[in-house]
Amino acid sequence: MEWLNDFLTELSGLLWGWPMIILLLGTHLFLTIRLRFPQRHIFKAIRLSVKKDPDATGDVSQFGSLATALAATIGTGNIIGVATAIALGGPGAVLWCWLTGVFGISTKYAEGLLAIKYRVKTESGKMLGGPMYALERGLGWKWLAVLFAIFTALAAFGIGNTVQANAIATVTFESYGISPYLTGAFVCLLTGAVVLGGVKSIARVCSMLVPFMAALYVIGCIYILFINAEYLWPALKLICQAAFSPEAAGGGFVGSTVMMAARFGIARGLFSNESGMGSAPIVAAAAQTRNPVRQALVSSSGTFWDTVIICALTGLVIVSSVIAYPDIDFSNGATLTKDAFAKIPFIGRPLLTFGLLTFAFSTILGWCYYGERAVEYLKGKKWMVGYRVAYIIAVFLGSVMNLSLVWNLADCMNALMAIPNLISLLFLSGILVHETRKYLWRDRLDKY
Repeated sequence: MEWLNDFLTELSGLLWGWPMIILLLGTHLFLTIRLRFPQRHIFKAIRLSVKKDPDATGDVSQFGSLATALAATIGTGNIIGVATAIALGGPGAVLWCWLTGVFGISTKYAEGLLAIKYRVKTESGKMLGGPMYALERGLGWKWLAVLFAIFTALAAFGIGNTVQANAIATVTFESYGISPYLTGAFVCLLTGAVVLGGVKSIARVCSMLVPFMAALYVIGCIYILFINAEYLWPALKLICQAAFSPEAAGGGFVGSTVMMAARFGIARGLFSNESGMGSAPIVAAAAQTRNPVRQALVSSSGTFWDTVIICALTGLVIVSSVIAYPDIDFSNGATLTKDAFAKIPFIGRPLLTFGLLTFAFSTILGWCYYGERAVEYLKGKKWMVGYRVAYIIAVFLGSVMNLSLVWNLADCMNALMAIPNLISLLFLSGILVHETRKYLWRDRLDKY
């Protein structure tokens, strides 16, 4: 399998190179300008996310839909991904990661809008949607819709399943000495208990788990920043200066360049919030909402929480800890987060362990839904049970196997998901403007 792994490594590097980063960031900027900066409505979006719309058509509440999307989005990328960006691109990567989240709000808004605009209602009354339906019904490109669904179904087993299960098994073994086989079996049973109940079961669990895990992690990070208070302002200055002048970072970061800081910060930001990947709109289509723009706003708040808040806090904790404790090896992204959090007495290590465990498990649940909907689009319901069983088994396998091949395959599938999704966003931008003008710019969000 070594030749396959080498091939996927090369392909992943090609797919996630500068052309993809320019395409994604360019789409963020284009939609931000064309939709008149939907970021300015973020607080309205947050208010809508916690309001019920029971008379509207859909399978789950708007908050349930958002929680499921956040469950899939908030993962190891928020913790390990940020550290890797800092190690490879210097402290300035944090600012680029944050800016990617700010502009990515527009893309997540657009994805949510198209998900509702082109969703379909099955004979059983269930709502289905996502980029595959936008590509087929909006652009008439069935072949590209099929490709997107195939890439999504495969990607779910990678970044959404096995790599997350492996992260859980690794953390529990390193922290408590628990065998990966025991951890894998336990997480496998937990996953089965949730996903076999379908979207309502997944949304119900995510609605309870996501606010709790995110709030506790954010509070813990704020506490650590309070402990590191005297280093907080120097950390902020260093992040901003190093984003445009890496020499300001000094030490082991001198070799970094502005291009490296931008590349790794943008790439990790995109990986973290999934804006443009096309995953979140799959569950957005199931939301109970009276018009596409309401759900578009709710969906956009996911990127705000994921990157603008959580990734930024993680970055500040790591950079301030590196300044406070010069003995931390900031060149190793794999251990940087662990070393930085471990310096904080009592709360540091348990907080990191809790964050990794809950973030990874929630990602497994959210991506199961994405994969199921992709399979349903391709083959209808007849393969659904088989897919769920295979997904549950993969959780156990991911806990005990070497994942270098799986990581590379997942990276490739994620990039191949993003390309057709971005095509639909760009070619349907006129529809986005029309719907936004109809409901948001004319202040008619309560209309059907």
